[in-house]
Amino acid sequence: MERESSDPRPILYMVIPCYNEEEVLPLTSKDFLKKLYELIQMDMISEESRILFVNDGSKDKTWEIIKQLAKSDEHFEGISQSRNRGHQNAVLAGLMEAKDRADITISIDCDGQDDINAMDLMIQEYMDGSEIVYGVRNDRGIDTFFKRTSAEGFYKLLTWMGVETVYNHADYRLVSAKVLREFANFKEVNIFLRGMFPLVGFKSTCVYYKRQERLAGESHYPLSKMLALAFDGITSLSIKPIRMITVFGILVSLLSFIGVIWSVVLHFMGYSIQGWASTTSIICFIGGVQLISLGVIGEYIGKIYLETKGRPRYIISERTDDISEEINTIKKSKNGEEV
Repeated sequence: MERESSDPRPILYMVIPCYNEEEVLPLTSKDFLKKLYELIQMDMISEESRILFVNDGSKDKTWEIIKQLAKSDEHFEGISQSRNRGHQNAVLAGLMEAKDRADITISIDCDGQDDINAMDLMIQEYMDGSEIVYGVRNDRGIDTFFKRTSAEGFYKLLTWMGVETVYNHADYRLVSAKVLREFANFKEVNIFLRGMFPLVGFKSTCVYYKRQERLAGESHYPLSKMLALAFDGITSLSIKPIRMITVFGILVSLLSFIGVIWSVVLHFMGYSIQGWASTTSIICFIGGVQLISLGVIGEYIGKIYLETKGRPRYIISERTDDISEEINTIKKSKNGEEV
């Protein structure tokens, strides 16, 4: 359902996932609010725009900080998931929460590494007709050699595996409400947003920015999580690994058939084949290939199993709106008693 408004300025919701961000949130929240006010003053967005924090089951004081921020300024809002569901589900929860309230959303991480000034260009691209605007890093100078190499290899691997993604784009993007309404029809449990939004279609473009140093705290995306995300993206959006197994199986079968012919020819030529080591090696090799193949196939079957369950991808346990309503109710009841 489209939002009706006489204001030509779009309502923007910044969707910011948070997980154990008690160190950096007090710092970056000020920057987000300052940018929101700047955009309002420039008449680029409506005064009804908001900053929506999504608490992803944090174990520290992140949710308490979000609640305090919501009390301090009406432009801050927050929702909390019932438990930790991962970065992708947290972003999805925020986008789905905002899709009926906003004209556009911009998802951005809480750590302050993404350039918030790129939002100006994103909104301008939206006003020029783009429904999705991807924030793309054009400078990884602050990254270590290993981090830069592994990250670039991550995107190249996804592309090679047939996953349609934007190179060097993470989850910093503007998405219109029109796109989100269509995206809501994607019901899969295994979520890889940076590979799913290109599937939705609509006019899109890119805005380039330089990535900054993290203001405080530690990164929540080490190499292990990056590899897990890549594997989820590949198995959720591509069947190329299954095809590779098929091709590899055909090649091994052909080599085995050639080996049988070679053994028969040597037998009739009077040459004896010595030893069992070569035979054992071949058997172990074939056994290893079969186990790997079964593992990949099993991963796909496991994902099919999870999809058929139809379990919710996120559960919102608390909202700052609920807290505000309780406070207003208490105030009204007190006023009624005074009267």
